Amino acid sequence: MAVKKKTTVGSSGKAFIASTFNNTLISITTDKGDVLSWGSSGASGFKGTRKSTPFAASSAAETAVKKAVEKGLKAVDVYVRGPGSGRDAALRAIKNGGLSILSIADITPIPHNGPRAKKKRRI
Repeated sequence: MAVKKKTTVGSSGKAFIASTFNNTLISITTDKGDVLSWGSSGASGFKGTRKSTPFAASSAAETAVKKAVEKGLKAVDVYVRGPGSGRDAALRAIKNGGLSILSIADITPIPHNGPRAKKKRRI
């Protein structure tokens, strides 16, 4: 069995929130980009349509923040990606979990008219 190397954690890091219509993923990394902790709505025990709720996103963020704070993290730069409903709830959970937010950036990819879009969905 391999011995886990103890990562040295500075006081600041980065938090990435990927919020889709079906799930919310939160990764908390060091400044270099090494992942300290992560959480998702599905890993928090939510299934189906409840995974896409703001409550599921906040509980996923709480678990990720708790693990990161135990490792010594104090402040994060937050990067939000995607159109989902869990964006704001995850931000609130990071703030309430004990991490101070240094900056918030929206890095949602926006095409500058790239390839042809899929045909419109008919319901």
